[in-house]
Amino acid sequence: MTSDIPTRPLLAVKQVIPPARVGAVPRERLRRQLRLAETRLTVVVAPAGWGKTSLLSGWATDPEEKRRIAWISLDESDDEPIRFWSYVLTALHNAGDAISAGPLQGLDAAGASPVDLALPMLLNELAATALPHVLVLDDYHLLADRRIHEAVEYLVAYLPASLRIVIASRTDPPLPLARLRARGDLTELRAAQLRFSPTEAAALVAAVSGHDLDETVAGAVWERTEGWAAGLQLAALAIRADPRRAHADDRHLLDYFAAEVLPGLAPSHRDLLVRAAPLERLSGPLCDAALKVTGSAGVLADLVRADLFVAALDGEQQWYRCHPLLREVLARESTTDSREVLVHAAAWFAEQDRIDDAVHHLLRAGREEEAAELMLRNAESWFFRRGAAATYQQFGERLPGRVVGPELAYSLAFAAALCGEQDRVNRWLDVCELRGTPDTVMAGWHSFRGAVLTVRAGFGLSDVDAARSVALARQALELETADGVTAHPHVPATLGGVLARDGRFDEAATLLLDVWQQRHRDSWPLWTVMAVAGMLAVSLVEAGRGEECGRVLREAGPTADAVERDGREASTPGLAALRIAAGRLWYLNADVEGAAVLLRRAVALAELHPRPTTLFLGLLYLADAELGRGDRPAARAALARAREVVEEEPVSTFAKRRLEESEARLGRVGARNAVRSGVLAEELTDRELSILRALQGPATQREIGAAMFLSINTVKAYNKSLYRKLGVASRHDAVAAGRELGLI
Repeated sequence: MTSDIPTRPLLAVKQVIPPARVGAVPRERLRRQLRLAETRLTVVVAPAGWGKTSLLSGWATDPEEKRRIAWISLDESDDEPIRFWSYVLTALHNAGDAISAGPLQGLDAAGASPVDLALPMLLNELAATALPHVLVLDDYHLLADRRIHEAVEYLVAYLPASLRIVIASRTDPPLPLARLRARGDLTELRAAQLRFSPTEAAALVAAVSGHDLDETVAGAVWERTEGWAAGLQLAALAIRADPRRAHADDRHLLDYFAAEVLPGLAPSHRDLLVRAAPLERLSGPLCDAALKVTGSAGVLADLVRADLFVAALDGEQQWYRCHPLLREVLARESTTDSREVLVHAAAWFAEQDRIDDAVHHLLRAGREEEAAELMLRNAESWFFRRGAAATYQQFGERLPGRVVGPELAYSLAFAAALCGEQDRVNRWLDVCELRGTPDTVMAGWHSFRGAVLTVRAGFGLSDVDAARSVALARQALELETADGVTAHPHVPATLGGVLARDGRFDEAATLLLDVWQQRHRDSWPLWTVMAVAGMLAVSLVEAGRGEECGRVLREAGPTADAVERDGREASTPGLAALRIAAGRLWYLNADVEGAAVLLRRAVALAELHPRPTTLFLGLLYLADAELGRGDRPAARAALARAREVVEEEPVSTFAKRRLEESEARLGRVGARNAVRSGVLAEELTDRELSILRALQGPATQREIGAAMFLSINTVKAYNKSLYRKLGVASRHDAVAAGRELGLI
C-alpha cells in the first residue's frame, strides 16, 4: 500500500558539483584554506562575478579534498523549508552511506517543522559516524524565508564534528556570524580574499584569450579589473577578439561584451545566448522547445568549449548555466518576447512531468491563469501525492487574487492543512467562501458549503474550540446529505474526529465504526485509512469498548506495520494514535511492561502530530503505565510533560479535567531535577540560555518565539535540547535546575 507513493520532485543536476570551467586557474591558496577549515561554518561572501562558485567547485573536486561533499545549487524556487531541506537531506544521503533516508522521510510529518524531526534525526546520524562530510549551499542569498534561516542556525548550533557547512552568497547570510566568529567557529572568504592576484589574473587571461601577455600589459588588465573574476574573463574575451584591446582603458566591460563580443559570435551561438536569456538553467531539449529551434545541445557544448560564460552543471553536459551578469546583458539585446520563451519552457517541463517547474515558468511569464489551472489540475495527483504541498502553497501565494477561484482556494486550504498551518487554512477558506456561490460545484462533493465547513472543522480550529468544530461538522453533514445522498466520507470522518477531541468518545466511536467499514469500498489513501483507524481506536478504548478496539487494531495492524517497515511513520499521523490505543489496551489487560515500551514509542510519534490532544492522551496513558510498573519518577515526568502541553497548547476542557484527575492520583509533584553536581555535562548554547531566561516569566513558548523572532517549532526544538541537558521534563523544573546551577 505504501510502495506506490511517488518520490519528491527534485532536480538531480542541482545536487551535482559543477565541473571546472575551461581554462580555470587553480587557486591553491584558497583551496587549501577551504580544505583545512575546521570551523562549523565557512562563508564565501562577495558580489556577483567574484568567482565564488568556480572556487568552490574547484576545491570540491580537488583530489586533495578527502571529505564527502554534498552540494546544492540553490535557486529562487528553493525558498520554502520543505523543498530546501529535501534537497539538503537528499544530497547528504547521496554523498555516502552514513546518512540514511530516515531524515528525508521525517520531512513528511504532517504539520511538523524540519527542526521537529528531520534535523534531530540527521544530527543523530551524523553524531554516530566518524566519516567527515561537507554541505555546500551555493547562491544562499536567493533564500528569504525566515524559517529556513532559523533551521540552518539550529543545525549549525548542534553540528557534530562529522559535518561542516560552506555557504556561498552575495550578502551575509542572516545567521549569528558575530557569535560564531567570537567563538572561533567561522571561516570567512570575502571579496578581498577572492580577488585574483596579478599572477593569477595573467594566467586566467592567457588561458581564455589564447595570448600570452607581457608583465606590463597583464598588470594593466589587473588594475583595470581590480582582480574581479568576471571582469578578467570579459577582458580576456575582448583580447581574444582583438589583441589590441589589451591596452584599452574600458571600465564598462559588460557594455563592451554586448557591443563587441556578442556581434563577433557565430550567428547560431549569439542567437541562442540572447534568446535563452530568460531561462535560469539550459539544456539542449529545453532550448529546442522554448526557442522553437533544433541543435541547441551542440551549440551549448560549443559555448562551453569557447568559455563564453556558459558552464556545464553536470559531467554529462546535459544541463548548463549562463552567468547571471551576462544574462542581464543578453536580455537587453533580445528582441524576442521573454514571456513567450517562458511559456514554451513551461510546456516542455509539463511534458517531462516537472509540474512544479512548469508552474514556476508560467508565473514568471505572467500567465497566472494558466498557472492556476495547472495547479488545480495537478493538486492531488502530483503535488499532494509527492509531498509537495508546501511548494503548492508557495505558488498560491504568488498568484494574484483575481485568478484564485473557489476550487483553487479550497485546494490551497487543504494544502495548508497538510502542512499544519492553521492560519492559512482559514485564510484560504475565507477566499473560497467569498468567491463561491450556491451553484459552485466541488469535485466529489454534493455541497460546496459542506466541503468548506468540513475542512474548517477538521483543520481550521484549535482543540480548545472542539465544541465549535463539532457544530460545524454536523452542519456540513446536514448539507451533504440534504437530498438523501451519501455524504463524502471526509464529513463523517471529520465529525468523528472532532467529537473525540471534545471528549465525546462513545459518540465518536459509533460514528467512526460506520466510516471504517467504507475504507475498501471508497479506496481511501493511506493517510486517511490510518487517521480514521487511529482516532477510532482511541475513541473505543476511551469509551470502554476494549473488544471492539482490539478488532480494529487487528484490522489496521498490517497496514500500520507496513508504514513502520517502510519508514513512513512521520507522514502518517494516525499511526501515533493507533499505537497509543494499543498501549492503553495492553495496560488495561495488565501488561504494564509492554504497555510502557509501546507508549514511549507512541508518545515520540505523537510529538509530531499537529493535534495536542493525541500527545496529551499518550502522556497520560504513559504515566499510568510507568506508575503501574513502579517507576514513580518516570510517571511524574510524563505528567509534567502533559501539564506543559496543556499550558502551552490550546486543548479541550475534557483534557484539562483528565489531567487534574491524573495529577491527583499521583500527587502534584514535578519530576525531580537529575542534575545535582553543579556542573553540566554539556554546555548550553546561547539560544538555549536565552530561552531558559525567558522561561522564568509568564510568556508562552509562542510569545517567547515572537520576542526572539523564532517560530514556535524552533523554540520547541531548542527546548528539547535544553531539557535534555538539564535532565528535566518540564518548564518549571528547567527554571529550577537553571537557578540551582547558577545559569539564571
